[in-house]
Amino acid sequence: MSQKGNPTDVVMPQLAESLVSATIAKWLKQPGETVEQYEPICEVITDKVNAEIPSVLEGVMGELLAAEGQEVAVGEVICQIYTEAGYTESAPSAPAQTQPAVSASAPASAPQRQSQPAAGASGAMAGRYSPAVQSLASEHGLNLSLIQGTGAGGRITRRDVLQALENGTAQASASAAQQNAPSTPAAQPSANAASTTDYAVRNSGMHLSETPAIPKIVLEQAETAPARGEHLIDVTPLRNSIARNMRQSVSEIPHAWTMIEVDVTNLVMLRNKLKEEFKRSEGITLTYLPFLIKAVVNAIKDYPIMNSVWAVDKIIVKRDINVSLAVGTEDSVMTPVIQRADQKNIAGLAHEIEDLARRTREGKLKLDDMQGGTFTVNNTGSFGSVLSYPIINYPQAAILTFESIVKRPVVINDMIGVRSMVNLCLSLDHRILDGVICGRFLQRVKDNLESYNLETKLY
Repeated sequence: MSQKGNPTDVVMPQLAESLVSATIAKWLKQPGETVEQYEPICEVITDKVNAEIPSVLEGVMGELLAAEGQEVAVGEVICQIYTEAGYTESAPSAPAQTQPAVSASAPASAPQRQSQPAAGASGAMAGRYSPAVQSLASEHGLNLSLIQGTGAGGRITRRDVLQALENGTAQASASAAQQNAPSTPAAQPSANAASTTDYAVRNSGMHLSETPAIPKIVLEQAETAPARGEHLIDVTPLRNSIARNMRQSVSEIPHAWTMIEVDVTNLVMLRNKLKEEFKRSEGITLTYLPFLIKAVVNAIKDYPIMNSVWAVDKIIVKRDINVSLAVGTEDSVMTPVIQRADQKNIAGLAHEIEDLARRTREGKLKLDDMQGGTFTVNNTGSFGSVLSYPIINYPQAAILTFESIVKRPVVINDMIGVRSMVNLCLSLDHRILDGVICGRFLQRVKDNLESYNLETKLY
Protein backbone atom coordinates (compact mmCIF):
# COMPACT_ATOMS: atom_id res chain seq x y z
CA MET A 1 0.00 0.00 0.00
CA SER A 2 1.33 3.46 -0.91
CA GLN A 3 2.24 5.89 1.83
CA LYS A 4 2.34 9.57 0.91
CA GLY A 5 4.49 12.27 2.43
CA ASN A 6 3.76 15.99 2.44
CA PRO A 7 2.14 17.09 -0.83
CA THR A 8 3.19 20.15 -2.78
CA ASP A 9 0.39 22.51 -3.78
CA VAL A 10 0.15 23.43 -7.46
CA VAL A 11 -1.50 26.80 -8.01
CA MET A 12 -2.98 28.48 -11.07
CA PRO A 13 0.03 30.30 -12.59
CA GLN A 14 0.19 33.92 -13.66
CA LEU A 15 -0.39 33.15 -17.32
CA ALA A 16 -0.12 36.76 -18.46
CA GLU A 17 -0.01 40.14 -16.80
CA SER A 18 -3.56 41.00 -17.85
CA LEU A 19 -5.11 37.63 -16.94
CA VAL A 20 -6.49 37.05 -13.45
CA SER A 21 -8.18 33.66 -13.86
CA ALA A 22 -8.56 30.63 -16.11
CA THR A 23 -11.07 27.81 -16.47
CA ILE A 24 -10.09 24.16 -16.08
CA ALA A 25 -11.12 22.52 -19.36
CA LYS A 26 -9.80 18.99 -18.82
CA TRP A 27 -7.54 17.15 -16.40
CA LEU A 28 -4.82 15.22 -18.25
CA LYS A 29 -3.55 13.50 -15.09
CA GLN A 30 -5.63 11.68 -12.47
CA PRO A 31 -4.80 10.99 -8.79
CA GLY A 32 -2.20 8.26 -8.44
CA GLU A 33 -0.69 8.72 -11.90
CA THR A 34 3.00 9.45 -12.34
CA VAL A 35 3.84 13.02 -13.41
CA GLU A 36 7.06 14.03 -15.14
CA GLN A 37 8.48 17.54 -14.83
CA TYR A 38 7.10 19.87 -17.55
CA GLU A 39 4.50 17.23 -18.50
CA PRO A 40 1.04 18.80 -19.05
CA ILE A 41 -1.33 18.07 -16.18
CA CYS A 42 -4.43 19.95 -17.37
CA GLU A 43 -5.90 22.03 -20.16
CA VAL A 44 -7.18 25.51 -19.36
CA ILE A 45 -9.26 28.09 -21.20
CA THR A 46 -8.23 31.73 -20.85
CA ASP A 47 -9.36 35.03 -22.28
CA LYS A 48 -6.44 34.93 -24.71
CA VAL A 49 -5.77 31.34 -25.78
CA ASN A 50 -6.50 27.75 -24.82
CA ALA A 51 -3.47 26.17 -23.21
CA GLU A 52 -1.92 23.41 -21.14
CA ILE A 53 -0.36 23.86 -17.71
CA PRO A 54 2.81 21.82 -17.24
CA SER A 55 3.88 20.20 -13.99
CA VAL A 56 6.64 22.08 -12.18
CA LEU A 57 8.06 18.98 -10.51
CA GLU A 58 8.25 15.22 -10.82
CA GLY A 59 6.12 12.99 -8.65
CA VAL A 60 2.68 11.43 -8.30
CA MET A 61 -0.59 13.27 -8.84
CA GLY A 62 -2.52 13.81 -5.62
CA GLU A 63 -5.92 15.33 -5.02
CA LEU A 64 -7.59 17.43 -7.73
CA LEU A 65 -8.89 20.54 -5.98
CA ALA A 66 -10.50 22.19 -9.01
CA ALA A 67 -13.19 20.56 -11.11
CA GLU A 68 -13.42 20.60 -14.89
CA GLY A 69 -15.36 23.69 -15.96
CA GLN A 70 -14.44 25.59 -12.79
CA GLU A 71 -12.97 29.08 -13.08
CA VAL A 72 -9.89 29.44 -10.86
CA ALA A 73 -8.21 32.69 -9.88
CA VAL A 74 -4.46 33.12 -10.24
CA GLY A 75 -2.68 31.83 -7.14
CA GLU A 76 -5.45 29.42 -6.06
CA VAL A 77 -4.52 25.78 -5.53
CA ILE A 78 -5.75 23.50 -8.32
CA CYS A 79 -4.17 20.17 -7.27
CA GLN A 80 -1.46 18.52 -5.20
CA ILE A 81 1.56 16.53 -6.32
CA TYR A 82 3.57 14.19 -4.11
CA THR A 83 7.28 14.14 -4.83
CA GLU A 84 9.00 10.78 -5.14
CA ALA A 85 10.92 11.45 -1.94
CA GLY A 86 7.61 11.53 -0.06
CA TYR A 87 6.30 8.36 -1.67
CA THR A 88 7.15 5.06 0.03
CA GLU A 89 5.86 1.50 0.17
CA SER A 90 4.69 0.23 3.54
CA ALA A 91 2.61 -2.48 5.18
CA PRO A 92 -1.13 -1.96 5.68
CA SER A 93 -0.59 -1.14 9.33
CA ALA A 94 2.00 1.57 8.61
CA PRO A 95 -0.43 4.43 7.88
CA ALA A 96 -1.81 4.36 11.40
CA GLN A 97 1.73 4.71 12.80
CA THR A 98 3.04 7.39 10.49
CA GLN A 99 -0.04 9.48 9.78
CA PRO A 100 0.24 11.69 12.91
CA ALA A 101 3.80 12.63 11.97
CA VAL A 102 2.71 13.68 8.48
CA SER A 103 -0.15 15.78 9.81
CA ALA A 104 2.04 17.48 12.37
CA SER A 105 4.73 18.38 9.88
CA ALA A 106 2.44 19.69 7.15
CA PRO A 107 1.56 23.05 8.75
CA ALA A 108 5.21 23.82 9.47
CA SER A 109 6.47 22.99 5.98
CA ALA A 110 3.77 24.72 3.94
CA PRO A 111 4.70 28.31 4.87
CA GLN A 112 8.35 27.59 4.04
CA ARG A 113 7.43 26.43 0.54
CA GLN A 114 5.43 29.55 -0.10
CA SER A 115 7.76 32.16 1.37
CA GLN A 116 11.26 30.94 0.53
CA PRO A 117 12.44 32.10 -2.92
CA ALA A 118 14.52 30.00 -5.28
CA ALA A 119 18.26 29.95 -4.76
CA GLY A 120 20.10 32.64 -6.67
CA ALA A 121 16.97 34.73 -7.20
CA SER A 122 15.36 37.48 -5.19
CA GLY A 123 12.30 39.68 -5.39
CA ALA A 124 8.55 39.18 -5.47
CA MET A 125 8.60 37.80 -9.04
CA ALA A 126 11.71 35.62 -8.63
CA GLY A 127 9.79 32.36 -8.83
CA ARG A 128 7.56 33.27 -11.77
CA TYR A 129 8.83 31.99 -15.11
CA SER A 130 7.37 32.88 -18.49
CA PRO A 131 6.66 30.08 -21.01
CA ALA A 132 9.59 31.23 -23.15
CA VAL A 133 11.97 31.14 -20.18
CA GLN A 134 10.77 27.74 -18.98
CA SER A 135 10.91 26.22 -22.46
CA LEU A 136 14.41 27.56 -23.13
CA ALA A 137 15.71 26.35 -19.78
CA SER A 138 14.20 22.89 -20.31
CA GLU A 139 15.68 22.67 -23.81
CA HIS A 140 19.22 23.36 -22.58
CA GLY A 141 18.98 21.65 -19.17
CA LEU A 142 19.41 24.82 -17.12
CA ASN A 143 18.49 25.09 -13.45
CA LEU A 144 16.39 28.26 -13.21
CA SER A 145 16.81 28.41 -9.43
CA LEU A 146 20.51 29.19 -9.97
CA ILE A 147 19.92 32.14 -12.31
CA GLN A 148 19.76 35.69 -10.99
CA GLY A 149 16.81 37.54 -12.53
CA THR A 150 17.17 41.11 -13.77
CA GLY A 151 13.50 41.67 -14.67
CA ALA A 152 10.81 43.45 -12.68
CA GLY A 153 10.67 42.14 -9.11
CA GLY A 154 13.63 39.83 -9.72
CA ARG A 155 11.86 37.93 -12.50
CA ILE A 156 14.09 35.87 -14.79
CA THR A 157 13.92 37.10 -18.38
CA ARG A 158 14.82 35.33 -21.60
CA ARG A 159 17.96 37.46 -21.75
CA ASP A 160 18.99 36.17 -18.31
CA VAL A 161 18.62 32.57 -19.52
CA LEU A 162 20.63 33.26 -22.68
CA GLN A 163 23.34 34.94 -20.58
CA ALA A 164 23.47 31.94 -18.24
CA LEU A 165 23.62 29.62 -21.23
CA GLU A 166 26.51 31.61 -22.67
CA ASN A 167 28.38 31.59 -19.37
CA GLY A 168 27.52 27.95 -18.66
CA THR A 169 27.11 28.67 -14.94
CA ALA A 170 23.60 27.30 -14.35
CA GLN A 171 24.22 24.27 -16.51
CA ALA A 172 27.52 23.47 -14.85
CA SER A 173 26.05 23.92 -11.38
CA ALA A 174 23.10 21.72 -12.28
CA SER A 175 25.43 18.96 -13.50
CA ALA A 176 27.49 19.21 -10.35
CA ALA A 177 24.37 18.99 -8.23
CA GLN A 178 23.27 15.84 -10.05
CA GLN A 179 26.67 14.22 -9.51
CA ASN A 180 26.56 14.97 -5.80
CA ALA A 181 22.95 13.94 -5.36
CA PRO A 182 23.58 10.19 -4.65
CA SER A 183 25.65 11.03 -1.58
CA THR A 184 22.58 12.53 0.12
CA PRO A 185 19.91 10.01 1.20
CA ALA A 186 16.76 10.88 -0.73
CA ALA A 187 14.51 9.50 2.00
CA GLN A 188 15.66 11.94 4.68
CA PRO A 189 12.97 14.47 5.67
CA SER A 190 15.39 17.40 5.32
CA ALA A 191 16.17 16.52 1.71
CA ASN A 192 12.49 16.18 0.94
CA ALA A 193 11.74 19.57 2.48
CA ALA A 194 14.50 21.23 0.47
CA SER A 195 13.19 19.63 -2.72
CA THR A 196 9.67 20.91 -2.22
CA THR A 197 11.01 24.33 -1.26
CA ASP A 198 12.86 24.67 -4.57
CA TYR A 199 9.93 23.58 -6.68
CA ALA A 200 7.00 25.25 -4.91
CA VAL A 201 7.70 28.66 -6.41
CA ARG A 202 8.13 27.25 -9.93
CA ASN A 203 4.47 27.34 -10.75
CA SER A 204 4.17 29.51 -13.82
CA GLY A 205 4.51 28.99 -17.54
CA MET A 206 2.30 27.01 -19.84
CA HIS A 207 2.25 25.03 -23.05
CA LEU A 208 -0.54 25.27 -25.54
CA SER A 209 -3.04 22.60 -26.44
CA GLU A 210 -3.05 21.23 -29.96
CA THR A 211 -6.59 22.20 -30.92
CA PRO A 212 -8.90 24.98 -29.76
CA ALA A 213 -12.05 24.13 -27.83
CA ILE A 214 -15.14 23.70 -30.00
CA PRO A 215 -18.30 25.43 -28.76
CA LYS A 216 -20.76 22.96 -27.28
CA ILE A 217 -24.07 22.98 -29.14
CA VAL A 218 -27.26 21.84 -27.42
CA LEU A 219 -30.49 21.36 -29.35
CA GLU A 220 -33.51 22.57 -27.46
CA GLN A 221 -36.81 21.14 -28.74
CA ALA A 222 -39.97 23.17 -28.33
CA GLU A 223 -42.92 21.23 -26.89
CA THR A 224 -45.32 22.61 -29.47
CA ALA A 225 -43.05 21.81 -32.41
CA PRO A 226 -41.07 18.64 -31.69
CA ALA A 227 -39.41 18.67 -35.11
CA ARG A 228 -38.03 22.17 -34.70
CA GLY A 229 -35.91 23.83 -32.04
CA GLU A 230 -33.14 26.25 -31.22
CA HIS A 231 -29.39 25.80 -31.08
CA LEU A 232 -27.82 26.91 -27.81
CA ILE A 233 -24.08 27.59 -27.88
CA ASP A 234 -22.16 27.88 -24.63
CA VAL A 235 -20.27 31.18 -24.39
CA THR A 236 -16.64 30.18 -23.93
CA PRO A 237 -14.22 32.38 -21.99
CA LEU A 238 -12.55 33.24 -25.30
CA ARG A 239 -15.82 34.34 -26.90
CA ASN A 240 -16.74 36.23 -23.73
CA SER A 241 -13.38 38.02 -23.87
CA ILE A 242 -13.96 38.98 -27.51
CA ALA A 243 -17.39 40.35 -26.62
CA ARG A 244 -16.00 42.32 -23.68
CA ASN A 245 -13.13 43.80 -25.70
CA MET A 246 -15.38 44.75 -28.60
CA ARG A 247 -17.89 46.38 -26.27
CA GLN A 248 -15.11 48.24 -24.48
CA SER A 249 -13.64 49.43 -27.78
CA VAL A 250 -16.96 50.71 -29.13
CA SER A 251 -18.06 52.32 -25.85
CA GLU A 252 -14.76 54.00 -24.94
CA ILE A 253 -13.22 54.83 -28.32
CA PRO A 254 -14.90 57.44 -30.54
CA HIS A 255 -14.56 55.62 -33.84
CA ALA A 256 -14.17 57.44 -37.14
CA TRP A 257 -13.77 55.79 -40.53
CA THR A 258 -12.14 56.59 -43.84
CA MET A 259 -11.26 54.71 -47.03
CA ILE A 260 -8.85 55.09 -49.93
CA GLU A 261 -8.69 53.35 -53.33
CA VAL A 262 -5.36 51.92 -54.48
CA ASP A 263 -4.18 50.73 -57.91
CA VAL A 264 -2.26 47.50 -57.23
CA THR A 265 -1.84 46.37 -60.83
CA ASN A 266 1.95 46.39 -60.55
CA LEU A 267 1.76 44.50 -57.25
CA VAL A 268 -0.40 41.81 -58.84
CA MET A 269 2.11 41.37 -61.67
CA LEU A 270 5.02 41.29 -59.19
CA ARG A 271 3.38 38.59 -57.07
CA ASN A 272 2.47 36.52 -60.13
CA LYS A 273 6.09 36.71 -61.24
CA LEU A 274 7.55 35.63 -57.88
CA LYS A 275 5.01 33.31 -56.25
CA GLU A 276 6.06 30.01 -57.88
CA GLU A 277 9.77 30.51 -57.27
CA PHE A 278 9.03 31.68 -53.71
CA LYS A 279 6.95 28.56 -53.08
CA ARG A 280 9.77 26.31 -54.30
CA SER A 281 12.51 28.07 -52.35
CA GLU A 282 10.67 28.99 -49.14
CA GLY A 283 7.99 26.30 -48.95
CA ILE A 284 5.15 28.75 -48.24
CA THR A 285 2.65 30.70 -50.34
CA LEU A 286 3.45 34.31 -51.16
CA THR A 287 0.31 36.35 -50.48
CA TYR A 288 -0.41 40.07 -50.81
CA LEU A 289 -0.39 40.57 -47.04
CA PRO A 290 3.39 40.88 -46.49
CA PHE A 291 3.53 43.56 -49.21
CA LEU A 292 0.72 45.44 -47.45
CA ILE A 293 2.31 45.19 -44.00
CA LYS A 294 5.63 46.41 -45.38
CA ALA A 295 3.83 49.39 -46.91
CA VAL A 296 2.00 50.05 -43.63
CA VAL A 297 5.04 49.92 -41.33
CA ASN A 298 6.99 52.21 -43.66
CA ALA A 299 4.09 54.68 -43.51
CA ILE A 300 3.98 54.42 -39.70
CA LYS A 301 7.65 55.41 -39.62
CA ASP A 302 6.64 58.65 -41.34
CA TYR A 303 3.57 59.13 -39.12
CA PRO A 304 4.47 57.56 -35.72
CA ILE A 305 1.33 58.97 -34.05
CA MET A 306 -0.54 56.09 -35.76
CA ASN A 307 1.42 53.75 -33.47
CA SER A 308 0.02 55.05 -30.18
CA VAL A 309 -2.52 54.51 -27.38
CA TRP A 310 -4.72 56.84 -25.32
CA ALA A 311 -3.70 57.19 -21.65
CA VAL A 312 -6.28 59.77 -20.36
CA ASP A 313 -3.87 62.62 -19.63
CA LYS A 314 -1.30 61.73 -22.27
CA ILE A 315 -0.83 59.95 -25.59
CA ILE A 316 1.75 57.15 -25.53
CA VAL A 317 3.57 56.72 -28.84
CA LYS A 318 5.08 53.24 -29.07
CA ARG A 319 8.64 52.95 -30.28
CA ASP A 320 8.40 49.39 -31.62
CA ILE A 321 6.02 48.75 -34.51
CA ASN A 322 4.33 45.49 -33.57
CA VAL A 323 1.62 44.59 -36.07
CA SER A 324 -1.38 42.63 -34.80
CA LEU A 325 -2.65 40.29 -37.48
CA ALA A 326 -6.37 39.46 -37.35
CA VAL A 327 -6.76 35.72 -37.99
CA GLY A 328 -10.20 34.15 -38.09
CA THR A 329 -11.03 30.60 -37.01
CA GLU A 330 -14.35 28.78 -37.07
CA ASP A 331 -15.44 30.19 -33.70
CA SER A 332 -13.27 33.22 -32.94
CA VAL A 333 -10.91 35.92 -34.19
CA MET A 334 -7.40 36.04 -32.74
CA THR A 335 -4.83 38.80 -33.14
CA PRO A 336 -1.30 37.34 -32.90
CA VAL A 337 1.49 39.89 -33.13
CA ILE A 338 4.39 40.29 -35.54
CA GLN A 339 7.01 41.77 -33.25
CA ARG A 340 9.15 44.60 -34.67
CA ALA A 341 7.58 44.25 -38.10
CA ASP A 342 9.51 47.28 -39.36
CA GLN A 343 12.78 45.36 -39.01
CA LYS A 344 11.71 42.53 -41.34
CA ASN A 345 11.82 42.33 -45.12
CA ILE A 346 8.92 41.10 -47.26
CA ALA A 347 10.09 37.47 -47.20
CA GLY A 348 10.51 37.60 -43.42
CA LEU A 349 7.02 39.03 -43.02
CA ALA A 350 5.63 36.25 -45.23
CA HIS A 351 7.15 33.62 -42.94
CA GLU A 352 5.84 35.38 -39.82
CA ILE A 353 2.34 35.61 -41.28
CA GLU A 354 2.29 31.96 -42.34
CA ASP A 355 3.58 30.77 -38.98
CA LEU A 356 1.17 32.84 -36.89
CA ALA A 357 -1.84 32.00 -39.07
CA ARG A 358 -1.06 28.27 -38.99
CA ARG A 359 -0.53 28.13 -35.24
CA THR A 360 -3.68 30.19 -34.66
CA ARG A 361 -5.83 27.73 -36.58
CA GLU A 362 -4.11 24.77 -34.88
CA GLY A 363 -4.63 26.28 -31.43
CA LYS A 364 -0.88 26.41 -30.74
CA LEU A 365 -0.38 30.11 -30.09
CA LYS A 366 1.68 31.10 -27.07
CA LEU A 367 0.64 33.90 -24.76
CA ASP A 368 3.68 35.88 -25.86
CA ASP A 369 2.32 35.75 -29.42
CA MET A 370 -0.69 37.81 -28.32
CA GLN A 371 1.13 40.54 -26.42
CA GLY A 372 2.44 43.98 -27.42
CA GLY A 373 0.48 44.78 -30.59
CA THR A 374 0.49 48.48 -31.56
CA PHE A 375 -1.37 48.55 -34.91
CA THR A 376 -3.77 45.97 -36.40
CA VAL A 377 -4.06 44.84 -40.02
CA ASN A 378 -6.90 42.63 -41.25
CA ASN A 379 -7.06 40.94 -44.65
CA THR A 380 -10.84 41.01 -45.11
CA GLY A 381 -10.37 40.65 -48.84
CA SER A 382 -9.50 36.98 -48.33
CA PHE A 383 -13.22 36.19 -48.17
CA GLY A 384 -14.36 38.61 -50.87
CA SER A 385 -15.15 41.75 -48.89
CA VAL A 386 -14.74 45.02 -50.79
CA LEU A 387 -15.71 47.45 -48.01
CA SER A 388 -15.74 47.11 -44.23
CA TYR A 389 -15.92 49.14 -41.03
CA PRO A 390 -13.50 47.45 -38.58
CA ILE A 391 -13.66 47.85 -34.81
CA ILE A 392 -10.40 49.07 -33.29
CA ASN A 393 -8.35 46.48 -31.41
CA TYR A 394 -8.46 48.12 -27.96
CA PRO A 395 -6.41 50.05 -26.82
CA GLN A 396 -4.68 50.72 -30.13
CA ALA A 397 -5.33 53.91 -32.10
CA ALA A 398 -6.25 52.44 -35.49
CA ILE A 399 -6.99 49.33 -37.53
CA LEU A 400 -6.65 48.92 -41.30
CA THR A 401 -8.38 46.38 -43.54
CA PHE A 402 -7.13 45.20 -46.92
CA GLU A 403 -10.16 44.45 -49.08
CA SER A 404 -10.53 42.18 -52.10
CA ILE A 405 -8.58 43.05 -55.27
CA VAL A 406 -10.97 43.45 -58.20
CA LYS A 407 -10.51 44.53 -61.81
CA ARG A 408 -12.34 47.74 -62.56
CA PRO A 409 -12.39 50.28 -65.40
CA VAL A 410 -10.60 53.44 -64.29
CA VAL A 411 -9.68 56.69 -65.98
CA ILE A 412 -5.96 57.14 -66.64
CA ASN A 413 -4.80 60.22 -68.56
CA ASP A 414 -8.34 60.77 -69.89
CA MET A 415 -8.46 57.18 -71.12
CA ILE A 416 -10.31 54.21 -69.68
CA GLY A 417 -8.25 51.20 -68.69
CA VAL A 418 -8.83 47.99 -66.73
CA ARG A 419 -6.78 47.99 -63.54
CA SER A 420 -6.52 45.84 -60.40
CA MET A 421 -7.98 48.01 -57.64
CA VAL A 422 -8.31 47.54 -53.88
CA ASN A 423 -9.90 49.51 -51.05
CA LEU A 424 -8.04 50.22 -47.81
CA CYS A 425 -10.40 50.96 -44.89
CA LEU A 426 -9.15 52.64 -41.74
CA SER A 427 -10.94 52.99 -38.40
CA LEU A 428 -9.32 55.50 -36.07
CA ASP A 429 -9.53 56.68 -32.48
CA HIS A 430 -10.71 60.28 -32.87
CA ARG A 431 -9.29 61.20 -29.44
CA ILE A 432 -5.79 60.65 -30.86
CA LEU A 433 -6.10 60.95 -34.62
CA ASP A 434 -7.81 63.39 -36.94
CA GLY A 435 -8.79 63.28 -40.59
CA VAL A 436 -5.76 65.19 -41.84
CA ILE A 437 -3.11 62.91 -40.30
CA CYS A 438 -5.03 59.75 -41.24
CA GLY A 439 -5.57 61.00 -44.79
CA ARG A 440 -1.85 61.60 -45.15
CA PHE A 441 -1.08 58.23 -43.63
CA LEU A 442 -3.40 56.41 -46.04
CA GLN A 443 -1.95 58.36 -48.95
CA ARG A 444 1.54 57.24 -47.91
CA VAL A 445 0.38 53.60 -47.71
CA LYS A 446 -1.17 54.04 -51.17
CA ASP A 447 2.08 55.48 -52.55
CA ASN A 448 4.06 52.61 -51.02
CA LEU A 449 1.77 49.96 -52.53
CA GLU A 450 1.71 51.60 -55.95
CA SER A 451 5.52 51.92 -55.94
CA TYR A 452 5.97 48.14 -56.14
CA ASN A 453 7.20 47.02 -59.55
CA LEU A 454 8.77 44.00 -61.23
CA GLU A 455 12.18 44.99 -59.84
CA THR A 456 11.09 45.00 -56.18
CA LYS A 457 13.18 42.63 -54.02
CA LEU A 458 11.74 40.36 -51.34
CA TYR A 459 14.96 40.07 -49.34
